[in-house]
Amino acid sequence: MSEDFVVYVVDDDEAVRDSLSFTLSVSDIEVVAYGSALELLEHADTLHRGLIITDVRMPGMSGLELVARLKEIGVTLPVIVLTGHADVAMAVDAMKSGVIDFIEKPFDDATLLKAVATARQRLDGDAGRQAEREGIEARVAQLTVRERDVFEAIVAGESNKSAAIKLGISPRTVEIYRANVMEKMQARTLSDLVRMALLRTPH
Repeated sequence: MSEDFVVYVVDDDEAVRDSLSFTLSVSDIEVVAYGSALELLEHADTLHRGLIITDVRMPGMSGLELVARLKEIGVTLPVIVLTGHADVAMAVDAMKSGVIDFIEKPFDDATLLKAVATARQRLDGDAGRQAEREGIEARVAQLTVRERDVFEAIVAGESNKSAAIKLGISPRTVEIYRANVMEKMQARTLSDLVRMALLRTPH
């Protein structure tokens, strides 16, 4: 990771800040940590090339409110949102508002570092994103018609039960198709799958 790339960690939980900072630092990534969204905003004019990792739920100003404020003031750094209360609808809303990835707690180091690498790829230009998009399309092409139906239902925020009713199959069958979709799409988490779907149709 080059020296002109900084990860800004924003979390009101000191233990989380320390853990994230350690994981990133041992991977030779420069880290600057802030205890609140407002604290980061106070330093908005000093931010270097890099990305922001923020918790979705924080006192004072939430992670999603921070994303909206950064957009208002013209800060275009990619943002990764962390949450312990994840649901698909929130993931979709977050990504449509400009968040590049959405990671559910607890997560492992590999998930975090992969998300950071993806954000770095985005910063490096459209060529990387196009290559990723082509890879996603190739995996989608491997889905059966019914798996694609379930894939679209999942990323639209449908529960297994509502997807089953919509598709005329049992919730258990939806679960089986859902597992197949996750495997074929090489998605580690639900938010990873949502991000792939949104990348297919740039917003």
